[in-house]
Amino acid sequence: MITVAETRTDGSSVRIGTLAPLTRPGWVEAGQQLLSGMELAARDVNDAGGVDGRPLELVVRDTAADPQRAAAAVDELAQLGVAALAGEYHSVVARAAAARADALGLPYLCSSAVLDALTDEPTDRVARLCPAQSHGWRIYADFLLGAGHSRIAVAAQPSVYWASGTRLMREYLAPHGCTVTELDMSELTPAAVCDELVAHRATALLLLVGHPEPAVPLVRSVRRDPRLAEIMIGAPAGQPEFAEWAALLGDDGTAIPFLRYLPERLTSLGARVEKMLRERLGQAPSFVAFEGYDTIAVLADVLRTHGTDRARLAEAWPHVAVDGTRGRIEFSRAAGISVWQWAWPPVQVVDRDPANPGRFRVLHAG
Repeated sequence: MITVAETRTDGSSVRIGTLAPLTRPGWVEAGQQLLSGMELAARDVNDAGGVDGRPLELVVRDTAADPQRAAAAVDELAQLGVAALAGEYHSVVARAAAARADALGLPYLCSSAVLDALTDEPTDRVARLCPAQSHGWRIYADFLLGAGHSRIAVAAQPSVYWASGTRLMREYLAPHGCTVTELDMSELTPAAVCDELVAHRATALLLLVGHPEPAVPLVRSVRRDPRLAEIMIGAPAGQPEFAEWAALLGDDGTAIPFLRYLPERLTSLGARVEKMLRERLGQAPSFVAFEGYDTIAVLADVLRTHGTDRARLAEAWPHVAVDGTRGRIEFSRAAGISVWQWAWPPVQVVDRDPANPGRFRVLHAG
């Protein structure tokens, strides 16, 4: 599938290869939000004259949350002559894309995938907008401690990303006297999870699982168990951010804290983009849409300043200084992170207000 900001057939456009999960089993709503932000940014770039008078074109490929499909897409996009690669939401998929892009010498700006080890070895070709998992989840752990939780259960599916999340929670919380009990969702039913929560006297349950399955039935089961009336359900990976969550769970989906990468106030650009995205999407944009917009805004600036040569683009990350929708974007080398990193985007812990599920409450910021 190819989606372009402006169609040209004379070869005059500057092409950016774009990855997003647009079909199942990918998180389709996240992919649509990400792509909407990127497309709006490309339109703004072209309305302002493009890249040195040449239109910016997005060449989009659907990853469907499949790492092999993503790697094959990177190969195809490189052959099509894209100047750079952008996007992706799922961490394991972005990791495969980053490895392939690095091998091909193709600059890649990752939008939304937080896994710390985005590449096995340090590279100059890859940069990332979203915060690393270790940074965001440490802020979430601080929130749990501040809320007085010391017996935490983690319902997790087998995955590099979820395993990393479980390890981070244990590393951050154990020194504070907290216990972190892992519940394997490949073996337990939602009802069995409830029994385990009671047995361990857990005060908080973290959902390290996919959406809508098994997250939705698990939430429903916990909410309907009178033994667990006082337990807090949390979702650090951000499942409650999207409209589908509210549509499927209604009131059951409220008061479930999650990580969101937005500031207390958007920049003036962000406020304008928020209005346009709301019109484009027919609903309030998620933080992922802003990540998409900022991705293309950064790449357009780099392309204008450094040209379309891939090697020069890969050298440009430490020189980036772009006013994005959520603040000024600059890249540096963060400890333990193998790629150029915006250190750090704003991070909030928020939930959906039980009195108004369409409204978000900011519970903690870092």
